[in-house]
Amino acid sequence: QVHLVESGGGLVQPGGSLRLSCAASKFTPDYYAIGWFRQAPGKEREGVSCISLSDGNTYYADSVKGRFTISRVKNTVYLQMNSLKPEDTAVYYCATGDLSTDYSGTYYYPLRSGEYDYWGQGTQVTVSS
Repeated sequence: QVHLVESGGGLVQPGGSLRLSCAASKFTPDYYAIGWFRQAPGKEREGVSCISLSDGNTYYADSVKGRFTISRVKNTVYLQMNSLKPEDTAVYYCATGDLSTDYSGTYYYPLRSGEYDYWGQGTQVTVSS
């Protein structure tokens, strides 16, 4: 059974850093991707970053490029978040699934929530002074 558990959220001041963890069960296929999403109150869920478990390719939303880094160690995926801003405040979710790809293996829609089949419970990140 595939399941995910997030951890690492909390309260941080603007400009600070946090590292989120997403532990995937051993039943997660190695051809899946793991993505991070976030949802702020009153807003739609937004794709933040994604990593392919097969080749390690990574994808980022423009809003976090240069500030967030996604990485993987075995079945745990990390989201290192630096230079945090108040607008980064949200519940962060990780998700996994078998994403659609082109002939080269590049994901068509790595940050689209509909591409993912399994979701974690979420962890709150609050950026405030």
